[in-house]
Amino acid sequence: MAYPATDDKAHGPETSYPREKVKVLLLENVNQEAVNLFRANGYTNVKHLPAALTEEELIVEIKDAHILGIRSKTQVNKAVLERADKLLAIGCFCIGTNQVDLAAATRKGIAVFNAPYSNTRSVAELAIGAMIMLIRRIPEKNRLAHAGTWSKDAKNCYELRGKTLGIIGYGNIGSQLSVLAESLGMRVQYFDTQKKLPMGNAQPLASLAALLETSDIITIHTPATKQTQNLINRETLAQCKRGALFINYARGEVADVDALKWALEEGILSGVALDVYPEEPEKNGDIFTTPLQNMANVLLTPHIGGSTQEAQADIGNDVSTKLVGFIETGTTLGSHTIPSLNLPMQESTHRILHIHKNVPGVLSSINTVLSQNGVNILGQYLKTNDAIGYAVLDIDVPLTGNAIKLLKKVHDTIKIRVLY
Repeated sequence: MAYPATDDKAHGPETSYPREKVKVLLLENVNQEAVNLFRANGYTNVKHLPAALTEEELIVEIKDAHILGIRSKTQVNKAVLERADKLLAIGCFCIGTNQVDLAAATRKGIAVFNAPYSNTRSVAELAIGAMIMLIRRIPEKNRLAHAGTWSKDAKNCYELRGKTLGIIGYGNIGSQLSVLAESLGMRVQYFDTQKKLPMGNAQPLASLAALLETSDIITIHTPATKQTQNLINRETLAQCKRGALFINYARGEVADVDALKWALEEGILSGVALDVYPEEPEKNGDIFTTPLQNMANVLLTPHIGGSTQEAQADIGNDVSTKLVGFIETGTTLGSHTIPSLNLPMQESTHRILHIHKNVPGVLSSINTVLSQNGVNILGQYLKTNDAIGYAVLDIDVPLTGNAIKLLKKVHDTIKIRVLY
């Protein structure tokens, strides 16, 4: 992997706050690609820890951090954010952001980024592998072979070709899985609460029930929300085509594992593959239990859907690039908290970022302060969401200390930052 050089031209204008003083805290063994990219861009104050931290530990570590990088285990709640006085941005080096209190981060003007597309291929490939393993009943044949029993039998073993795959949630992973499955000769249908353009010959269905009743293999790829909590339960499983296979490589909360055990025992399902669980161990080596252990034709993996070298490297590059872009230019493309702006660099200017509550009159007050201090605005950008406004101003002269103080006093100001 090639990284940009660290000379001033590669970095653009010299930042008002030296890069080497920006404290970067990376947890949960975030991929080395992220560390390399930060250092290549002049951010040498990087602390790279191998595991998640408890709330108490994180409060201590985050006190002086400007950038926080996490994966899925670290919980960044309101109590943590209240102590993060210097924090500018959080990078979730994974698909989701549910481990971060986004509302609290928004109120503090902290940008939150993630990598929603970087591991889609890894998860989709694993799902295809699970389908093949289950439909050929490999788990039990593997167990018997290890125990010294030869069981060469075609009973209840099938090909994927010609089978109907039902995909619940037709987002980035679901749609890519759709393409792979169709290339294997499967018929693909899907259900999503939002209208989604089908890939290839996939067919959208009007209801979850219609999908469950007609699919030989069911795979779920939805986020964890109140609406999807235990979406797969006894009631919905009872609607399944008898003998169907079920795969959950999405979120543990979307499927009731006790209900899955019941469906296996009743013969409603003939196989299950899980990679995610309602409760998961904190670290490698911890005790793990689930009601589906030691059941026939069940594949259990330890949340490794996105755990490939390619996916983790892509995630490391994607999220760290977004974080560096925000720190150096104010670009918020992909942020879940700060309104999205993709900002061009302006030559011979000085840039100010102003994050404020979304109320009338703030931009007018900012312009008044600058005008009274003899500052000419060469470029101005504003984007708002329901909670906050994000103003980026390119000006012709450096701000004086007095002007900065006055801008901080503008009503409903959350955060101000002078980039260069």
